[in-house]
Amino acid sequence: MQSANRIGILTIVSMFVSGQALALSCDEIMNMVNVNVPTHIVVQTMEDSGQQFTNADVRCLIGQGAPPEVVNTAKNLSATPDAVAPPAEESRESDRSNERDAYEEQEQIGEDRRRRRRSAYEDLPEEGADQGSATACDREIEDAIDAFRAKKPLASSKMLYDLLEKDACPTQTTRIHYYLARTLYELKMYHSAQHYFMQVVRKGPASKYFKHALPKLVAIARYTDNNSELQRVVHKIPPSEYPRQAKNHLLYLMGIRLYDQDSLSDARRYFAQISTKSDLYLRSKYFEGVIFNQQGRLKSAVKAFRDVIRDAEGLQIYSEKDLQAVNDLTDLSLLNVARIYYSIQRFGEASKYYSLVPRTSNYWADALFEQAWSTFMQNDLNATLGLILTVRSPYYSEDEFLPEADLLRALTFFNLCEYGQVERELLAFEGRIGPMFDEMKEFTEKYRTSEGRKLADQAYDAYMESTPHSSTLPTSLFKKFLRNKDFSALVRHLQLMDSEETRIDAQKSLWKNSVGKHLKQVIAKDRQRYKRRAGLLLLSEMARTSQYLGDLLTQSEIIRFEVVSAQRADYAYKMQNPNLRDQFSGMTLDFATSVEYIYWPFNGEFWEDELGYYRYTEQGSCH
Repeated sequence: MQSANRIGILTIVSMFVSGQALALSCDEIMNMVNVNVPTHIVVQTMEDSGQQFTNADVRCLIGQGAPPEVVNTAKNLSATPDAVAPPAEESRESDRSNERDAYEEQEQIGEDRRRRRRSAYEDLPEEGADQGSATACDREIEDAIDAFRAKKPLASSKMLYDLLEKDACPTQTTRIHYYLARTLYELKMYHSAQHYFMQVVRKGPASKYFKHALPKLVAIARYTDNNSELQRVVHKIPPSEYPRQAKNHLLYLMGIRLYDQDSLSDARRYFAQISTKSDLYLRSKYFEGVIFNQQGRLKSAVKAFRDVIRDAEGLQIYSEKDLQAVNDLTDLSLLNVARIYYSIQRFGEASKYYSLVPRTSNYWADALFEQAWSTFMQNDLNATLGLILTVRSPYYSEDEFLPEADLLRALTFFNLCEYGQVERELLAFEGRIGPMFDEMKEFTEKYRTSEGRKLADQAYDAYMESTPHSSTLPTSLFKKFLRNKDFSALVRHLQLMDSEETRIDAQKSLWKNSVGKHLKQVIAKDRQRYKRRAGLLLLSEMARTSQYLGDLLTQSEIIRFEVVSAQRADYAYKMQNPNLRDQFSGMTLDFATSVEYIYWPFNGEFWEDELGYYRYTEQGSCH
């Protein structure tokens, strides 16, 4: 195998040496990477090919873990719309579009500085102080700003903090807050920077620092994936005052806020204003689909979800994080289209869309489980059992909390008249789920009152900071809770606070014992507030899940009652037909299978490449 790969590589390289170009696919590039061809040779091969790579090629390379140099080469060699000069009128329209979409040029924390058009020190407000009339306070602030411009954020922050501590410039507090926030931002103390940017934003658009502070808050929110601070103020800012660099993000947050308030039409109006060039465009289209679905406009919902799937193919992807976000939206859109078809009982089309969710998706287990319901409704019971087998395999038992799959399995055996199996399945289900239901119900009851809700930070600590010794809740359940993006964002932000305290402790004593001490007090106060907010979300998830499990337990009891009734009817039928059993004695059953498949018997051992392809051959015991 190694020699064959080597021959193939030498052949490719020799073709370029001889001047013969060769179109390269993503797979061919990854073949060279995977057999350890030096990266510089792979890059040279790509450049010599003369090929223009597509966005799909770049996404493929990122998804398969290509070296950064290879990915960047593909981006640099991608086809661009500037290859043909547009007519003058189109060019002017393009310029206006670029001006409108300056959001795409906003600063991204952690990005390659080469992609930024301005350095961190070139977007400061124009101060324009008249040196002849400047006060001593003005001069001290200017000295701090000069230190910041000289790339001395630590010294600058100390000077600004001292001015605040002495209350030396009460009329210029907002100005000091803004520059203190900027210094902390450059020191990568993002939570502390966020605290002071918020002080500026709360002063409103009348402050000249407002339009500079708000885009920085957006950059921090995008870095942490936590919009909770912006959500506290976004509804108080007139859309006409949204800074251009932050406009799309703020429109999106207003859409989310209105959606949460069930103002669906108003929410859709905000989502519709988001630029097609924004990386939030796909999310806005996804929410449009969700809103159409809730309004009963199913055709419009399906169109919106299909637009997400189509438009995702043409996006430029710059990181694995972006690629994962786009893939998640695409997969969720497929799931939602499938759910719509399921809701109108077009189960065959639902199954088709469920099957389009790729095996690599974070939502593949959900798709398999929901597809199992679809095949159950089509009376393809052996396919249903096979899909559930994958969901219950060790590959997913620790990561996916899908208790309803056990109930569907029992219900499927009920339809096959395997009543003994149904009884065993349901008793095991109730023995496992009952204690979880009791624990969550009892726990959430303690926080239902207004006084209890004030102690929600303790609820967070109880499960997220330490696990109760007697807890029956599995890890998979907490992974399900963390799919709530607001909750997971707060958890990550709390971890960011811990890291920031470590960064503060690493500074020089003079700074650490003054500015640092104050910042740790700010963090401690905010930590409790964030924990309370996270605790409320955790309690909400627990209450919703507890009710869901309670409904499943009720359904389990109903099915067990139906089993008893069915067994009684079965016994009565057999008593009326005493020769029935003799008719089937000695009969050899032929488990005929489709010629489209090769069947291998399942021996209890799971193999990853077999997941999703299991199918039972149950004949059932129905008469």
